[in-house]
Amino acid sequence: MAIYLDHAATTPVCPEAAQAAMEAMRLGFGNPSSIYPLGKEAARRCEDDRAVVAQALGCLPQELFFTSCGTEGDNWAISAAVEMNHKKGNHIVTTAVEHDAVLQPMKALQRQGFEVTFLPPDKLGRIDPQALYEAIRPDTILVSVMLVNNETGAILPVAEAARAIKEKGSPALLHTDAVQGFLKVPFTPKDLGADLVTICGHKVRGPKGIGALYIKKELIPSMKPLMLGGGQESGLRPGTEPTAQIAAFAAAVNAWVPGTSDAIRSVRNYAAQTLAAISGVELISAGDAPHILALSLPDFSGQSVVEALGSQGVCISSGSACHRGKPSHVFAAMPLSPKVRLGALRISFGPESIREEVDALAALVRHICEKKTLLF
Repeated sequence: MAIYLDHAATTPVCPEAAQAAMEAMRLGFGNPSSIYPLGKEAARRCEDDRAVVAQALGCLPQELFFTSCGTEGDNWAISAAVEMNHKKGNHIVTTAVEHDAVLQPMKALQRQGFEVTFLPPDKLGRIDPQALYEAIRPDTILVSVMLVNNETGAILPVAEAARAIKEKGSPALLHTDAVQGFLKVPFTPKDLGADLVTICGHKVRGPKGIGALYIKKELIPSMKPLMLGGGQESGLRPGTEPTAQIAAFAAAVNAWVPGTSDAIRSVRNYAAQTLAAISGVELISAGDAPHILALSLPDFSGQSVVEALGSQGVCISSGSACHRGKPSHVFAAMPLSPKVRLGALRISFGPESIREEVDALAALVRHICEKKTLLF
């Protein structure tokens, strides 16, 4: 059986979520837009599930809109914010370490004539709050800063961005991609001062294909619909609701009990200590968030190490799963030596992770470093 240590890429679906999805597909399969009892029951269940996710996020149910994934939520938030604010300026602030779901829309906006400032990270992957403050201008219309970086685990200064926007009197709306932070680090949209927050299900032991976008209630009347259709999700995100995925998302949220993040952090810290003690391993960042560890084997290519460990049944990554083997733009943006950057690896943990898995990984890494070979 594989040793799975790539929870930042995706998580195994927990039994509660799988059961909820099965029940929704087999028993509660009605279309929530139908007016007979089976449809009305599906609609009621959908709203109950929305309330569960909203409570965990710390917002009103009517501020939470289901999407198909984090990428959809990020794209929608960015395009809608620009649509709302484009008459107030032409400048956008983001970071060089965002997920491609943010970076690619930003590059598209650049091609359309918007000026985009990409703030660089420090050697731990963090963003300087003062640099963020200085980047915000009177013509800044959008600030998009992720809450937790998906490759380093660094927590970025989202709340500081909100304060800077206010202090400078900027009209900017604040969006944060909180996909890696949801349930793992404590926050609410109000605490952050965020106008738009993206989350998704498959990073918290729910299924792929379901996410949500928080929209501050004051913005909802001005929010541009993602697309046009039958009026679901208050007319902002039409399309028949994926009731099974929604039910599973809510069940996964309910299954994330208090203390889960602390248990994950304990295993992550053990991994950082154990792996950093191996000659030939360089720790990049133990991460602010509890579940991500970034390190490097500078004498090897990170992608080759991932493949070699995969042949032994150990699943880690050399960056975001969305890179599909391409070099990580996050590590490339950090002031690291070329060799450390080349050998960069991400190890990430979940509720199922145990120290014995770390020990097995460490034994393989020690073999690689001592023998100077990827062959086992």
